[in-house]
Amino acid sequence: MDTKRNSEFLEEIKKRLSEYRFYHSLNVADEAKRLALKYGADPDKAYTAGLVHDIMKDTDKAVQRQIMESHGHTLTPTELVSPKTWHAVSGALFLKYELGVSDEEILSAVRYHTTARAGMSLLEKVLYVADFTSKERDYDDVDIMREKADRNLDEAMLYGLQYTICEMVKEGRAVHEDSLSAYNEVAISEKERQRKGNK
Repeated sequence: MDTKRNSEFLEEIKKRLSEYRFYHSLNVADEAKRLALKYGADPDKAYTAGLVHDIMKDTDKAVQRQIMESHGHTLTPTELVSPKTWHAVSGALFLKYELGVSDEEILSAVRYHTTARAGMSLLEKVLYVADFTSKERDYDDVDIMREKADRNLDEAMLYGLQYTICEMVKEGRAVHEDSLSAYNEVAISEKERQRKGNK
């Protein structure tokens, strides 16, 4: 079982990540477990996913691209101009094919932790939000994001997606199609929840 391999994964990420990124990964694992316990996801899977989510983050982009292409992932036009998102895809593929991780929920959570997507599982949402709210994070809106994460997971998802998309638009960067789909789905869902709450 992949969740029993955390000591092995710990050694692997220590070898591959900078000191800061290693610390971040430990924090995301703790935060993912906390959110999983709060919202009913599997805490062991959440912890493992948090531990390995950035396993390829510090790997050379050419190596990441080679991993993706060798395992059949063709970069979309949006992905080609967004190399910051590559580590999520290459990470999931590296975990599956190089480290033999077989749990599809963990692999999918890693795969979508940067872009999100429509139809996210509870574990995927937990990891996405945990990556925003881990204890070393100090961006401007982190306190708001943490409040939302403790109140309602979808509300936190919406805020995280808004924050990311707005930053990318301000910088004139392309926004991944999966992020837009995720945003639209969560925005519609949240409007519906608020409408029902106001009845």
